[in-house]
Amino acid sequence: MWALAASAAAQVLPDGAGKAETERLCKQCHEIARAISPRLDRGGWEKSMTKMTAFGMKASDEEYALVLDYLVKNFPAEEVPRINVNTATAIQLESGLSLKRSQAAAVLAWRKEHGSFKTWEDLLKVPGLEAAKLDEKKDRVTF
Repeated sequence: MWALAASAAAQVLPDGAGKAETERLCKQCHEIARAISPRLDRGGWEKSMTKMTAFGMKASDEEYALVLDYLVKNFPAEEVPRINVNTATAIQLESGLSLKRSQAAAVLAWRKEHGSFKTWEDLLKVPGLEAAKLDEKKDRVTF
């Protein structure tokens, strides 16, 4: 079982300096796919790593620098993709629309029970979504 998980992580992360440190540090709290799902510039990755450090990630200054450089090189900021709320996975909803896990799960549950979203108003019917926060991301949503 552990070998399968290690193999899956190896397939997600490209080879390079900092790969082992990134895998070791990020998987302390969550799966690798979640850790690398956002595409950020250097400032964004620094902010993310600072947040993870505040949550208890333990890294030496050297490890921190290696991981930061690795993330910046291999997972750079891209044009922000639109999120199709009718086909998006939970991770895509979380990273693309800044939803909490519980909110992404609520979107998936609503979609399963009611079918595809047709309008913005349909999306706002999902219990637990904060309309004001979601409205900030309206230009990133597609149906």
